[in-house]
This record gives sequence, structure tokens and C-alpha cells, in this order.
Amino acid sequence: MHQDRNTPKAGRRAERTTFIALAAATAFASCLPAAAQQYPVTSGQRSTAQQVAQAGVPLEQLAPDAPDTYVVKRGDTLWAISGIYLHKPWRWPELWGMNLQDIRNPHLIYPGQTLYLLKKDGYARLSTSPGGGEPGTIRVSPRTRYDSLSDSALPTLRPDQIEPFLAEPVVVDEDTLTKAPRIVATLDARVIVSRGDRVYARGDAAKPLSLEPGNPVAFRVFRDGVPLKDPVSGEVLGYEAQYLGRASLVRGEGTEQSKGKDGETVTDIVPGTVDIIATKEEIRVGDRLLPEPEREFLSYAPRAPRQAVDARVVSLYGNSNAMALAGQNQVIVINKGTRDGIERGDVLTLLSDGARVVDRTNDERTPIKLPSEENGHVMVFRTFEKVSYALLLELRVGAKIGDRLVNPR
Repeated sequence: MHQDRNTPKAGRRAERTTFIALAAATAFASCLPAAAQQYPVTSGQRSTAQQVAQAGVPLEQLAPDAPDTYVVKRGDTLWAISGIYLHKPWRWPELWGMNLQDIRNPHLIYPGQTLYLLKKDGYARLSTSPGGGEPGTIRVSPRTRYDSLSDSALPTLRPDQIEPFLAEPVVVDEDTLTKAPRIVATLDARVIVSRGDRVYARGDAAKPLSLEPGNPVAFRVFRDGVPLKDPVSGEVLGYEAQYLGRASLVRGEGTEQSKGKDGETVTDIVPGTVDIIATKEEIRVGDRLLPEPEREFLSYAPRAPRQAVDARVVSLYGNSNAMALAGQNQVIVINKGTRDGIERGDVLTLLSDGARVVDRTNDERTPIKLPSEENGHVMVFRTFEKVSYALLLELRVGAKIGDRLVNPR
């Protein structure tokens, strides 16, 4: 907890954190803050840090303009701060190793922390104190309000850049949407509905919408799945459903009996009643309902993939124009997923395909292809079986469908 100026010094000192968290992951705003302290450090990351801690990081691996001191401020991200000190921000175990002796929890760093770059004998390390000794405390201004310190821990990336994509895109097989509950009618025969409106829906004949325990009552609303096709093999990797909003089941499906004109009993099918509780786009009859997934506690520790990767950009999220270009901080879909060993936090280098030109320096006018050039980096933040979603972190020129992604050098 942040303390006021009357808090004993020992209490304030207990709040200090050390630099080692620079490129480790924290929970995003959608996760419980306390969960950040429970994220594990892999044995490989710890081993790397221990090796580096013996001497530090060679000076040539530092960024050319790495500052001697840096004060962490609100709005910073672990990725950006890591990039201030190293050429390769995903190499966070090396950053951890710079200050291993002070580290107790490598997943947390807070605004107000001062970082000191120490250089000796051709190596560098980071410390939370000017001379590399006892780490300092986080200085807190007097205040009467109490806040959870874990709430202010820096995220790996800006949460607003990817939070919508943690819930919105869903990749399904061909049958999933066609068998999902569907909106069959609207209140007052409205053509389109939005937040606060009521609709009626029916499930599969074998599994109607129901309020019985164990059945889903919270849903997300989707429309037609767009095929995600591998630009190399042509394989349809899945169908990306268009996210429209969220809905809640109020009353399950059933039947209703009444007397017909001839006195016979008539059994009518009564669809389930659903309230629309949030919308991103207008919802209409025919749209589908998929159960709201359980909330995950996610960590994003940037790192190079554990295996060799040769991937391609399948699509630019939210843009159906095949000739469009994606810019920095936009989301792309790649043709590798969990079946290929891709994990959250994997950092990949994006390559721009070299142009095909004619060699005009000889009489033959030989066609040649220029080499592919490094265009930037992406980080995977959501995975499915055959595809993954990645954020464009650094970009020299626009990314396009078909661009290649490989292991970072």
C-alpha cells in the first residue's frame, strides 16, 4: 500500500522493488493485480540471469544511448524500458541478471523507481542504488488516499493496445458457428438492435438454450466467420468470427400449449429470451451466440521462441482489403499456432519481401529479387491451434499479408 508521510521508514522500505522486472510480464487491467506476483520464472530464464549476473552484460550489447539513470514513470511499459537499455528488448533475462542480487520478484516494477547504469571492466549492470549497493526505496508523496501498490505495476505493453483483442477475435472451425445458438427474432420486429434491447434466440435441437445449472448464460455475439487462409499452402486455418457484442440469457427455450380453432391442442416452440448488454456493432437476426469464456490470468514475458519459426502474415485484423498495409501498434494474424509450438510472449522479426527488379547494368537485363529486409518486431499475445494474434511493436514500413516472420536475430 502507498503510505502517507507518517508511515514508519521501515514500512516504506518494505515497498521497494528492484529493477529485475524490466521486461517481465504483469497482469493487464482485466486481471487481478495480486496474480502478477504468482507468475513463474522459467528455469531457463533464471539460468540465463545467473550466468549474466557473474559479470553483467557486455557494453556492446547495450543500446547506444542507454541513460546512466532513469526514473520509471506512469505510462511506461516494460517493453519500452527494456529497449532503452538493450538492443533487443525481448532479452529480459539479461536485464534481470544485471541486478540479480537485489531480485526477489522479477515480475513487478513501479513508477518512481530510479534505475542506475553501472559500467566496469567492459561490462554493464543495472542497480536501484547509485553505487550498486543497498537498493533504494520508492519515494511516495504525502497523501490521504490509500491505493494498492500492485495496481501501479507496469505492464509489458500498453493494455489498451491489445485488451480488446483478448476477447473480440475468435477463431473457430467451419461447423462451430453454424451449430451455435442464433438470434431468430427481435422485440417489436426491429431490424437491428443495440445495447439494452431484447432479442429471442434458439439453440441446437440437441442443446437448447437453458437456465439449468451448468449451461452458459453469458454470451458473446458474432457474425459470419471470415476464412483465414495460409498464404503459402492455401490451407484454411480457421474462420475468424466478427465480434458484435455481449448478451445475457434471461429465459430459456421452451414450449407453450394452446387450443386451436378446431379445439385441438397446439404446441408452440418458444425461443429463449436474451438481453443485449454491450455492442460494438449493430446486431441483427441471424447472428450467433458463443459462450463467454472464463477470464484468464495472462502474463507476457517477451522472449525468442523456443523453436525455429518461419511464419507468414495471414490477415490484418479488422481490415478485409488484401492490399492494405498495417502500421505500428496494429494487430496481425499469423499462420502458426499452438500446434506449431507458438506461445504468448514469443517475439518474432518481421521481414519485408525483397522487390523483383531488372538488372539494368548488363545487356541481358536479368530479372533479380532483392533480399528480404528486417522490418520490425511483433509479439504474440493470443494463440489458437493453427493461428496466432500478434502486436506490431516496431515497424519501419507497413506490414502486409504474406510478409514473413522469423526468429529474432
